[in-house]
Amino acid sequence: MARLALLSTSDKTGLIEFARQLVQDFEFDLISSGGTAKALKDAGLPVTKVADYTGSPEILGGRVKTLHPRIHGGILARRDLPEDIADLQNSDIRPIDLVVVNLYPFEQTIAKPDVSYADAIENIDIGGPTLLRAAAKNHAHLTVLCEPDQYEGYLQEMRKNQGEVSLAFRQVCAQKAFWHTATYDQAIATYLVNQPLVASLEDNPLPPRFGMAGQQKQALRYGENPHQTAAWYQVGLTPTGWAAAKQLQGKELSYNNLVDLEAARRIICEFIDPEYPPAAAILKHTNPCGVAFGNTLVEAYEKALAADPISAFGGIVAVNRPLDAATATEMKKLFLECIVAPSCEPEAEELLQKKSKLRVLTLPDLISGPKQVIKAIAGGFLVQNTDDAVENPSEWQVVTKKQPTEDQLQELLFAWKVVKHVKSNAIVVTRDRTTLGVGAGQMNRVGAAKIALEQAGEKAKGAVLSSDAFFPFDDSVRTAVAAGIEAIVQPGGSLRDQDSIDAADELGIVMVFTGMRHFLH
Repeated sequence: MARLALLSTSDKTGLIEFARQLVQDFEFDLISSGGTAKALKDAGLPVTKVADYTGSPEILGGRVKTLHPRIHGGILARRDLPEDIADLQNSDIRPIDLVVVNLYPFEQTIAKPDVSYADAIENIDIGGPTLLRAAAKNHAHLTVLCEPDQYEGYLQEMRKNQGEVSLAFRQVCAQKAFWHTATYDQAIATYLVNQPLVASLEDNPLPPRFGMAGQQKQALRYGENPHQTAAWYQVGLTPTGWAAAKQLQGKELSYNNLVDLEAARRIICEFIDPEYPPAAAILKHTNPCGVAFGNTLVEAYEKALAADPISAFGGIVAVNRPLDAATATEMKKLFLECIVAPSCEPEAEELLQKKSKLRVLTLPDLISGPKQVIKAIAGGFLVQNTDDAVENPSEWQVVTKKQPTEDQLQELLFAWKVVKHVKSNAIVVTRDRTTLGVGAGQMNRVGAAKIALEQAGEKAKGAVLSSDAFFPFDDSVRTAVAAGIEAIVQPGGSLRDQDSIDAADELGIVMVFTGMRHFLH
């Protein structure tokens, strides 16, 4: 008796040619339903409709087609158990040797900007996942394929093994099928948990169950260090974020490149709003070593570079304007790992091509990032909302007798936006919307302040200082004023806030409390 294959796909890429080879080269009989059956018939292939095979017509507008004992009995029967074979014979059920299924396009549907809730729900596949799971469970006796790129591998297996498929191949296919359904269910659950009615019933802004699934986009050469393996995964079928970026030139992106690029994206998106002037951020190991505004993009880059030219060597640059020729000309003068911009003018792209190893990327949507931050710990993981709170200086509290000028307030806002992206303990010194000193990742705040102030040097006179968390003592205030700082922005909230306020009043500087800290561990 000829072998039997069940084909039911939404994505029909390569399906007709695959089915033709099944019939012509390996003498398969085909059963199918709905649009797949029509496509096979239109291509001149012999196919039996599922309804004709089962003797049960499709019902509920096609919602019920393959949920039938003649289908699932043929899939789930264990060919090495006489009682299972007897059940098939008594019920006139043929064993199914191959199941080829992919699912309703749920993720593509919800990606449409005008999709309705009803349309999303209607695109939840029921029969497809059931077929995939049944076939994957019984992979000891049949093969399940859920992606078009598996077709050629299956045909090669059949040719290599005289019409048979190895258990190893079937196991790999079963694993892919379960990932396929798991990813599909994850997309549905995530969509539903983000619906307003569901969210309104949740006491916790994060759901009681949290999961994510991704498709490997690229195997990376290694992780943070050469002895660590790493890969890059894309979430969802529609590329977003860095998966949607266009790499214009340069070597393959590494694990560290991507980590640094994401840190650069987070900083520069603070200044994406058109109200901000051209801005450039230069980073090293996820910390900014120079951030600046300019009247032009090249001026912003030159100011950011001058803030710490030593650390900028081998760094990552992000800009908030299309990359132009003047800026590209200056960037060529320094060894950089990566540049990212919303877009790149043709002349700038041509100039940078002379540095063939330099990675140049365009990401038009720099502002869209993940809503949650996930960190692995032993036995589980932590999830928190992204630190994307909108800063509003009108809600800040001036705690000193001396009041800030409007220009000082805008400088403090600039410094506060930058310090948010520096590893704790963090101190940032700025003037003229340019970083002068950055103290990052120190075990105590005094040490971070000393590093930032020493780096600023004489330029600290008349500058402002921002701290990602409160001052527990007044020592950092006194150190800052001794270096020439005229205004400080910090969250406040220490039991000894008054000590710092008194020191600021005594020394005649401005101090502002934001009421919000920005730890970055």
